[in-house]
Amino acid sequence: MSFRVRHEIGEAVVVEAAGGTEILRYVYRPDPEPFESRKPYAHPVRTLGGRTVTGYRPNDHRWHKGLQMTASHLSGQNFWGGNSYVHGRGYLPLAERVGSMRHDGFSGFSVTGERLDLVEQLTWVEHAGSEWAREERGLSVHSVDAAAGAWVLDWSLRLRNVRDVDLVFGSPTTAGREMAGYTGLQWRGARDFTGGTVFGASGGGGLMGTQGAWLAFGTEHDDVDAHSTLVFAHAPENLGEGAIHPSHWFVRSEPIPSVAFSWAFFEEFVLPPGESFSYRYRIVVADGAWDRERVAAYLDGVPW
Repeated sequence: MSFRVRHEIGEAVVVEAAGGTEILRYVYRPDPEPFESRKPYAHPVRTLGGRTVTGYRPNDHRWHKGLQMTASHLSGQNFWGGNSYVHGRGYLPLAERVGSMRHDGFSGFSVTGERLDLVEQLTWVEHAGSEWAREERGLSVHSVDAAAGAWVLDWSLRLRNVRDVDLVFGSPTTAGREMAGYTGLQWRGARDFTGGTVFGASGGGGLMGTQGAWLAFGTEHDDVDAHSTLVFAHAPENLGEGAIHPSHWFVRSEPIPSVAFSWAFFEEFVLPPGESFSYRYRIVVADGAWDRERVAAYLDGVPW
């Protein structure tokens, strides 16, 4: 199934499915509030049927913006946004800890009738203005399939330390808060996903802090008689010995719907000067209430 791509220069890249449904808006001109950690994000993200599956600046966490790359604890800085967790003191509004991710340009931009491939260059900048890391980010939209009621967004990164000292990646859990290991690529769901159904390849419920190749999150929408399912999947190398650090799921359906591919849930990891690491992720955006068998079959049919 073909789609259209519109580049709003200096603002966003927009993907429209046949019929005019905007299924993805990747905003690379960040919002103006520094406390929310200014950085690119994807919102709205929609199913082919037009159901919005991302939330934007919800009243409980204004810094949650659709689908975005984050690092909640990085060498004393917060590239997640909002309050910072400090052990023994809780969450504090420490604006001086909040960094940003600067869009430096696209080094690749390829569109065919059935695929979009972007390569974006970014710089991670700590609050005082020092450049800490260079990121090469890849976004690909493909497998837009009306019969399956689904489409695929692949998101990759390669991050290089440009400081002359180590970068130390952690999370609220590594800082002392139990089972709050959020960091890495993070999705904030639309309100409809609150209390939704979450399951993995081998089980459902109790997935917080576990490992697995994929996780699915489904819901029944308000206003319309419709369900949506999102599937979050790791590329094979993310879970192998070549990964810089083991990944675990951060997932909640209540009180807020959120999923993160956490790269430092329980333990910190170190990136030495000049070194880099990479991960690849896949998000399947589907209409309907998919079950475990359907998710597994679909993923098997869309190879990496």
